Amino acid sequence: MQPFELVKYCPRCGHPGGAPAIPFKCTSCQLTLFFNPTVSASAFVVLADGHLLLIRRAKNPGKGLLGTIGGFVDRGETAEEALRREIREEVHLEVDTIEYLTSSTNNYVYGGITYPVLDLFFICRAAPASQPQVGDGVDSLVSRKITDIQEDEMAFDSIKTALRALNKHPEKLRD
Repeated sequence: MQPFELVKYCPRCGHPGGAPAIPFKCTSCQLTLFFNPTVSASAFVVLADGHLLLIRRAKNPGKGLLGTIGGFVDRGETAEEALRREIREEVHLEVDTIEYLTSSTNNYVYGGITYPVLDLFFICRAAPASQPQVGDGVDSLVSRKITDIQEDEMAFDSIKTALRALNKHPEKLRD
């Protein structure tokens, strides 16, 4: 079920909305309600040895599969601020640099609802003094060379797309 399918009545005036539509348009009070995708920011974190730090997901969706480090951008945050926050929460690292890599769309199924997501992917370098540790939503940490990461291990199609983009530009992993 998509989020827009949940809106049966106008949230402003309570008028029946008819068939679900994007955007929702109330024929009574003229409210127009958009259902844009949510945004996430995720990182391929490069460690001092050149390996990429990935996480093994502790929760669904994608429990047990590999993922990049990141999550949803909160209201009022930039993608970079959200990314730094998520990296701290998930692996207790600070990063020195953040470089945009690519974006991809994703469908995130949670609680029986399929949320459309725009995933923004970045390459980050771990600060020299930082040591990663398992944090929120993480089962374990995985450190691998990019050539040792298999697409079928990844939790989401959008991560697979980002991994292909990164493989096309291995120079981005060098200092």
